[in-house]
Amino acid sequence: MALAGGLLAAGLALSGCGSTDSGTTTVEAGAPQAPRGEHVDADTFRASLSDGVTILDVRTPQEFADGHIAGAVNIDVSSPDFAQQVAELDPEGTYAVYCRSGNRSRAAMAVMQDAGLADVFGLEGGIGALAPSDLVTD
Repeated sequence: MALAGGLLAAGLALSGCGSTDSGTTTVEAGAPQAPRGEHVDADTFRASLSDGVTILDVRTPQEFADGHIAGAVNIDVSSPDFAQQVAELDPEGTYAVYCRSGNRSRAAMAVMQDAGLADVFGLEGGIGALAPSDLVTD
């Protein structure tokens, strides 16, 4: 629960400062929403990053540092404690998951769904499907 609490605290702190880099993006009414449990194209993925969606980058910390979606949380799917970290996430939350190509995000989503996190969707083609302007570096 520490990770989920930390995410909540970070989100509340950022929203109180008026920051737009909180890991969520507001979308216009009528914007397409990603079907839960599926991978979607980059446009649908971007449009589905509404308030309350936590963006999870499941690549390695080095890949994350080389470029990621602003506000994403890095939880490496190849980490031995990935399932434990997932178990600490809010089961009522909505999660947008991505990796480099879409393979690791599929594996991560399966673990997440097995842990009771039903409201998840992934980025088809991974981070390579996004434009460089969609990414930030550390």
